Amino acid sequence: MYLPVYWAAAHGIWQSDDHAHGAIVLAVVLWLFWSLKEGISTTEVQSSPVLGWTIFLSGLVVYVFGRTVGISVLEFGSQPLVLTGLLVLTIGPRALRVAWFPIFYLLFMVPLPGIFVDAVTGPLKGWISNIVVNVLYAAGYPVARSGVTITIGQYQMLVADACSGLHSMFSLFALGTLFMYIMARRSLSHNAFMLAAILPISFAANILRVMILVLITFHLGDEAGQGFLHGLAGIVLMLVALVSFFALDALLAAAFGKPAKISAAR
Repeated sequence: MYLPVYWAAAHGIWQSDDHAHGAIVLAVVLWLFWSLKEGISTTEVQSSPVLGWTIFLSGLVVYVFGRTVGISVLEFGSQPLVLTGLLVLTIGPRALRVAWFPIFYLLFMVPLPGIFVDAVTGPLKGWISNIVVNVLYAAGYPVARSGVTITIGQYQMLVADACSGLHSMFSLFALGTLFMYIMARRSLSHNAFMLAAILPISFAANILRVMILVLITFHLGDEAGQGFLHGLAGIVLMLVALVSFFALDALLAAAFGKPAKISAAR
């Protein structure tokens, strides 16, 4: 049922930088279900037909409507409902205790709605450009801004939608929650700190990315800032964010003193 959706995405939105993570999320979900197959198959069967059919048919309605009008948000958004309904129908609600995370992880395949992206991107670009200009000005650079346009020396740079960091935040949130699930830290405080830190870490890493691009343009010229080094800055952003996230996990583990229990190996 979902093969046409994946096929269309593979030739459409998954080819864009903003949604390229969709195929990776699908692979992760398949791996998660495979790793949990024993736990799901050994769960005592106590199916709940009324609840199961209600959830399954609700997901089916969302899927059909999404396919009819061509809205990928609804097509992908129907997956958790359909899978939840099938598990409740065939095994029972207890199966959800085992498979809740891969079902939840399917939400990361859902493209961000355009109205949400438009509402969030503008303020993010404004905050980032303001922080970058203030930091560089304090460091002695001839920099100023007008809205989301940064002027440094003879160059003008527009902080585009891609530089808002919204999609990098979404990607890091997907990676962060997967890391937390695999590590299975037992401390509630540890997990709460990690979850709360995902977005601030991503935002700070994106500020560093924009700052690097501004400095590259100022010192090496516009061609360098828009060429290979522009893409390299994006890789640096993700590496900085991931290293910061892993370092925070190690610090919190030392602070709370409780070992992790690797859950994906179950």
